[in-house]
Amino acid sequence: MYLGIDLGTSSVKVIVMDKKGIIVDSASSKYPLSYPKPLWSEQNPKDWWQGTTDAIKRIMAKNKEIGDQIEGISFSGQMHGLVLLDEKGDVLRPSILWNDGRTQKQCDYLNDVIGRDKLSEYTGNIALSGFTAPKVMWVKENEPEIFEKIAHILLPKDYIRYCLTGDYKIDASDAAGTLFFDVKNKSWSKEMIDILSIQTEWLPEVYDCYEVTGTVKSDVAKDLGISCAAKVIGGGGDQAVGAVGTGTVASGVVSVALGTSGVVFASVDEYKVDKENRLHSFNHANGKFTQMGVMLSAAYSLQWWTEEVNKDIQSENPYQVLREEAAKVPAGSEGLLFLPYLTGERTPHADVNATGVFIGLKPSHTRGHMTRAVMEGVGYGLRDSLEILKDMQIPIHEMRITGGGIRNELWVEILASIFNEELNIVEASEGPAYGAGILAAVGCGLFDTVEEACKTLVNVTKTVKPCEADAEKYDKYYQVFRKGYDQLKGIYKELSEI
Repeated sequence: MYLGIDLGTSSVKVIVMDKKGIIVDSASSKYPLSYPKPLWSEQNPKDWWQGTTDAIKRIMAKNKEIGDQIEGISFSGQMHGLVLLDEKGDVLRPSILWNDGRTQKQCDYLNDVIGRDKLSEYTGNIALSGFTAPKVMWVKENEPEIFEKIAHILLPKDYIRYCLTGDYKIDASDAAGTLFFDVKNKSWSKEMIDILSIQTEWLPEVYDCYEVTGTVKSDVAKDLGISCAAKVIGGGGDQAVGAVGTGTVASGVVSVALGTSGVVFASVDEYKVDKENRLHSFNHANGKFTQMGVMLSAAYSLQWWTEEVNKDIQSENPYQVLREEAAKVPAGSEGLLFLPYLTGERTPHADVNATGVFIGLKPSHTRGHMTRAVMEGVGYGLRDSLEILKDMQIPIHEMRITGGGIRNELWVEILASIFNEELNIVEASEGPAYGAGILAAVGCGLFDTVEEACKTLVNVTKTVKPCEADAEKYDKYYQVFRKGYDQLKGIYKELSEI
């Protein structure tokens, strides 16, 4: 049996998977998210550990016979969060999370003074407010008394590893999102360590995502009700491990995650960097590399439209009401466009000031038109990342789609036509937790490679094909959509300064 732990932003999910890839049981625990000041987003790492142990204990209480069968444990984790520990391993301050926006000053310094070219040379990426490096700078500048006590820097899931094993370890895929990791050479960047005034001994030892990093401490194993011989496997950042869960591990396979945020994820065999750094160049869970585009408000755009703007709909399922209205509207929403930048944007614009916009509103447009325009706008935003992949000559032989948004069949059909690609849906209801279970199985020797494990365990259940007529129409509207941001970015900046 294998435990997969997915440490998310709002909750932790734990699954138990057998050697055939069947989910034996699962449990989740929620924990609080703190916004102490505007743009700030923090969590207490101890809450993560409490939630993880609670979930594991609930599974073991219901399945007493499997505790001794837990051979391996691995992780998926929210990326970029800064966890600071002192020399005793105690938490120094709440973790600054991936969606925290306080570090624009530090990002500007890194990008403009140190220089984007140097950052890209050292790490394969440029500074964004979500990344870990500017958070380290912020602590040094604003909380020097905390900075002086740092003995260890970890990422969120690696705090759980520390609690399980007592070891300070990390994997390459998660380390890649710190902006002080040399993605190409899979090692900490000496240049960035100097720039950030980090001590090398603060940083954990780096492993591949499928490698054994330690074993569970005997007292912890006894408390959790699992075998003290259980191996702890590297695991990885949520997007890389989620890609394992969908089988996106071979060159030419691209996945689209239609979640709160939207992610376009390509598995590549060789290290590459977009010349304009619009995509993230990270390490993959299979030991190779990835190209990843991120839009901040994908399914969240439809959630906002449904639960905020249209919260007065008198129905048990307002999403269905809006979907049925949108289905009656032709592709292109009769000239109505939506720019889905409700919370700023990352790929391809990297602009925290960008906002959502409807363009082309006419008296003839109905709520159904606006709903469909929201779904189409998210599709155009995701296509931006696909176009960059094509510019980089990265092959796209197969596309897979996951995330909560795929329950909306109309939306998946719209996306297939906007991309003009077939979209394969896989059995991935457990998401990144399942990918973590697969990595645990590989680490314990059940499979020789991540690719072999995915080929055996991950299955396509449905294929959605594009509509040729809609694809042709969407291509014309997309050419207009991609001009929208450039036309409005000056206005975005002016609004942010008022």
